[in-house]
Amino acid sequence: MGRVSGKIALVTGGAMGIGKATAVRLAKEGAKVILGDLNAEAGQATVKEIEEAGGKACFLPLNVAKEEDWKKVMAAIKQHDGRLDIAVNNAGIAYEGTVETTSLEDWRRVESINLDGVFLGTKYAIELMKENGKEGGSIINMCSSSGLVGIPNLTAYGATKGGVKMFTKSAALHCARSGYNIRVNNVCPGYIWTPLVEELTRTNKDAYDRLVAVHPLGHLGDTDDIAYGILYLASHESKFVTASELVIDGGYTAE
Repeated sequence: MGRVSGKIALVTGGAMGIGKATAVRLAKEGAKVILGDLNAEAGQATVKEIEEAGGKACFLPLNVAKEEDWKKVMAAIKQHDGRLDIAVNNAGIAYEGTVETTSLEDWRRVESINLDGVFLGTKYAIELMKENGKEGGSIINMCSSSGLVGIPNLTAYGATKGGVKMFTKSAALHCARSGYNIRVNNVCPGYIWTPLVEELTRTNKDAYDRLVAVHPLGHLGDTDDIAYGILYLASHESKFVTASELVIDGGYTAE
């Protein structure tokens, strides 16, 4: 307990899935967690769960694709908490489509959330974390196994995650060379049992079995598998880690 004690953390997409598990884990380890999400009902429910367990949390509405929303959220964090130590840019959407079936409209919609949202979240987190001086901060961006290997029917999604991977390296090097002591890293999950995956496979056992089969460990991951990795990158334990990918994929991308 206490691996991020006293820290102020922002988790986007914190209402459900990996974001929720991350928010709960960071709170258990002593951080005050701000959940940024569009789903107010689920977000408030997660806040209540954290508070009932003795943690600290609050909810702020956030559309990660809108710069004005980011400005409002960061201003609120600065006003109420005075600082930001951890930013987890987790919010994203999935979209299935090949290069031939993906429309330009859908391509841009996926990009606006998965890539623009990470860019804006990183940009504005750095702006606030710079004020921490030597204490710096940690930014964790949600990449994917789809950003490491090509998947034919995930054209737009994979492109955004590949973009997140290289953007994170660029931002990390900028922060390091600027002396900010802000670390920026990626987490790259395999297929994780989230509400989204459950919805996609609930009525299709063959699809579920195919997802399991690509993981040499023989099962999907769960949200805590990713939350623990994020906790490591958020904590002082990873003080010498930046511009890296933490791959948590059951061996998927090794083959």
